[in-house]
Amino acid sequence: MPAKLSVNINAIAMLRNRRDLPWPNLEALGRIALQAGAYGLTVHPRPDQRHIRFSDLPVIRALIDDEFPQAEFNIEGYPTDEFLALCEAAEPEQVTLVPDDPSQATSDHGWDFRKHRSFLETVVGRLKKKGCRVSLFADGDGDAEAVKIARELGADRIELYTGPYGGCYDDPVRATAILEKLGETADAALAVGLGVNAGHDLTVGNLPALAVRIPALAEVSIGHALTADALEYGMAETVRRFRRACGETI
Repeated sequence: MPAKLSVNINAIAMLRNRRDLPWPNLEALGRIALQAGAYGLTVHPRPDQRHIRFSDLPVIRALIDDEFPQAEFNIEGYPTDEFLALCEAAEPEQVTLVPDDPSQATSDHGWDFRKHRSFLETVVGRLKKKGCRVSLFADGDGDAEAVKIARELGADRIELYTGPYGGCYDDPVRATAILEKLGETADAALAVGLGVNAGHDLTVGNLPALAVRIPALAEVSIGHALTADALEYGMAETVRRFRRACGETI
């Protein structure tokens, strides 16, 4: 099965927040993405609300529940008490936990599962009690022991941090080497019963090779490149382009 596409709407929200105006409209563009076949929507509500606002969460939840009940809501972020309370209120199908400092511009590394084992075990347990699937952001460095710990923590999936892979857009030799490490990490995760997601700087150009190397890839969450392409192709056609890049025949 091809990887499912979750459209990250953070960049759309950041554009909206440049002005105190209601456009671009997250609900409207989320609807277009889902109508075009996206499997779900992803948001990352940071404490400073510089893109997704806390008030956006019930709007996106209602959009999915009322119009696209087969779709999924994925909320990602660092698990502060405030973040966990937001997740408990919004009841997303999936929560993706990332080890971000609030001041970071974007996620740029996976969890140190050894160092944060106790902390993550408590957080994962809290979210699982609410019925959420839990995915943990992981470095794609081939560390089989690290992903084994992630499984022991109770996680359902890992999300491979693909930033270094995306950064090799002009260096195919390095991209191939990084892709193999991502694949090794995925192989180790699948071997212990974890599902595998991926996200960060994925594009129509680099997705196909990732999908070939990791044929069991469950989901990709894509925001920046997808939003950039939507300026050129429109949201609906962009979603279809990314679905094809994942391996769908449409």
